[in-house]
Amino acid sequence: MLVQTSRGFEVIRKLKVLNNFAGLDPTMELLCIGPFQKWMLAMAVYGYARVSTRDQTLASQEAQLRAAACTKIYAEKVSGAWSDRPQLANLLKRLDQGDVLIVTRLDRLARSTRDKAGAGFKSLGDAWADTTTPHGRLMLTVLGGLAEFERELIIVRTGEGRTRAKARGVKFGRPAALTPHQRREAMQRLANGEAQADVARSFNVSQATISRLAAPSPFAASVVAA
Repeated sequence: MLVQTSRGFEVIRKLKVLNNFAGLDPTMELLCIGPFQKWMLAMAVYGYARVSTRDQTLASQEAQLRAAACTKIYAEKVSGAWSDRPQLANLLKRLDQGDVLIVTRLDRLARSTRDKAGAGFKSLGDAWADTTTPHGRLMLTVLGGLAEFERELIIVRTGEGRTRAKARGVKFGRPAALTPHQRREAMQRLANGEAQADVARSFNVSQATISRLAAPSPFAASVVAA
């Protein structure tokens, strides 16, 4: 007894798109459907489309994802800099072991999303980014290792640069709003009873800056208490 024709042809369609088996003959393959094809029937192929602005259209990405045999497409208009992506979050909740997530370009997703355990990942615009094949998994593993190595080198170089800069007397952080002479002058004017707002206005700084000068130092208070 053959499997249902519609489901059987869906197997062949997925095999052609996901694995580039263009020469498959659907009528012949239906006669010898095996465990792999049954797995193809059971798995879900999801698509994710994203554009950065409201003025852009999702139509092109959605058309490519439908052609790639995606059974469900999640789409949204949100900047890639935003971590809050409701549609992507919904998609990730649906992903199960063996499912495949397809995007049109690699930059549509964040790296943490591509590391989703148990699910396959494929980028239509980046042939090497395909964890549904052994070569694709090898390529992503190698590139991921190189990226991690580069990040560690950057951290080491940055640390060494900061150490050398400190040795040369470079001070990090935001520059002081007032010079030492200006701070002494401001404190003297405050001691003479001048309003903080007037002192701040004369030095072109915020009143909060002058207020911090007027506040007693915690270190000085501890010395007095001792």
